[in-house]
This record gives sequence, C-alpha cells and structure tokens, in this order.
Amino acid sequence: MSVLPRAPAPVPVTAVSTSVRQGPITRFEVQPPRAKPLMRKYEVLHLEPNGDIGDFSRIAPASPAFEDAFAAFARGTLVATARGPVAVEDLLPGDEVRTVEDGYQTLLWRGAMTVIPGARGQRREMGCLTRFSADSLGIARPMPDLVLGPCARLYNRTRAAQALARGDGAFIPGRDLLDGINVIELSPPTAVEVFHLGFRDHQRLIASGVEVESHHPGTMHELGLRGDLMTLYLSLFPGVRQFADFGPLRHPRLRMSDLDLWQQSVVGG
Repeated sequence: MSVLPRAPAPVPVTAVSTSVRQGPITRFEVQPPRAKPLMRKYEVLHLEPNGDIGDFSRIAPASPAFEDAFAAFARGTLVATARGPVAVEDLLPGDEVRTVEDGYQTLLWRGAMTVIPGARGQRREMGCLTRFSADSLGIARPMPDLVLGPCARLYNRTRAAQALARGDGAFIPGRDLLDGINVIELSPPTAVEVFHLGFRDHQRLIASGVEVESHHPGTMHELGLRGDLMTLYLSLFPGVRQFADFGPLRHPRLRMSDLDLWQQSVVGG
C-alpha cells in the first residue's frame, strides 16, 4: 500500500506583505480632509471720482468681518432720501440720503449679498431676517413693518445706553431685540438679497422711522483681519486705501446684555 506524501502545514495569513520585515502591525491614523472655508459672493456699487457708478463683485470668506459689511437692510427696506422713501435695492451711489446728524449725505457705496436659509456651514443667524412690527419701538417706529438683515444695528437712547456710552446713545444689534412677539425672527422660504450703505462718515439713517447704522468696520481689533484678508476687505471699498480712512465710530456699539447688566446693577444698588 502506497503512502501519500504529507501536505505542508498551512502558512498563517497576516496583514503584512512578505516583502516587508515581519513585526507588529502599525495602525496609521487617517487625517480627515481639511474643510474648505465657506465663501460668499459680495456685490458692490460705488461712486467714481468723476461721478460715474462703478460695480464689481468679489468672492470672499463668509466670516463675520465680511458679512457685517453687507447684511444690514433686507430687500424692500424704505430709506429716507431727498426724493422721499426709497427701497434700499433702488438706491444708487450719488443719491442724497437723509441722516440724523448731518442732514442729507451723498451715498458713496452700496454693498449686497444673498441670505440663503439653511445653507450648510454658515452661522445660523445668517439665514434669518428680523422683522419689527409697526409701532414696536414707539409711535410710528417703525411705520410700516421693518425687516432688517442679520447684521443691522439700531440706535438706542435708553438710560442704560446713555450711561454706558457716556453720551446720547449707542448702537445695538437688531437681533438683540428679538422678543418673539413684536420683534420676530424670519426664515425666508427662498434666498433674499440684503444690503448695506456707506458714506464718507459713520452715520445714522432713517429706515421706516427707525434710526439704523450705516456701514463702519468698527475698530481694527474688532475686525480681526490681517495681511491678505485685510487687503481683500479694503478692496471692497474703492477709495479706501488704509483702515484709518474709514474714520472713527461716531457712536459706540453695545449689546443688549450690557444694558441688562447695567439695569440690574442700578436696581440692585
């Protein structure tokens, strides 16, 4: 009876290639791809030195520094001008706009961007608008209803604002006034344009009877831009060569929480 040759013992299968020296298997951490920063399209109309109207658009970061310069007035907001109330989208550089402290001033710059509800990656408030119902801030303030963009600031003359500002008042973010009754948050069903307006100086404008802030970047520290980002930001404002050209803030900016704390300290005292 013939004997069959014994089969060789099976070779254990490992995850290491036979061309690589045997040893413990090293687990490599796979780094997730770095998320690209969210970008927006910003559109600008501006007054040329010869009186013509120039226009251009830029793609820039969807960050607070840039968005704050473009998202104060919702489409349809009525702004007081020398020819009566005009919807913000119909204003053009060269128009005479009524200001609280300096009478009629020439509009030099109008910025626009699009609010897109529910866009991934953006700050939640950048997909919302703020509606002030008629008389919610006083008699005929506003009249009619006023809808503002997510970055609008309103002038506040309360005792707390005057005490903290050491002056007549201060600018407060419109969203800080949300109460769910007279001032409510709107989530538009579709994309909507929002705007901002710029002048030679920091101004208070009249929108439906309410004093609203014109564009100003604030302080360089608050803006938080350096290097190429600052260069990109300044390129959105023709005629502005350096940050100092924006001039000073005419009135300080506060938050509603600042006013509430002051009020509490007075009551507690």
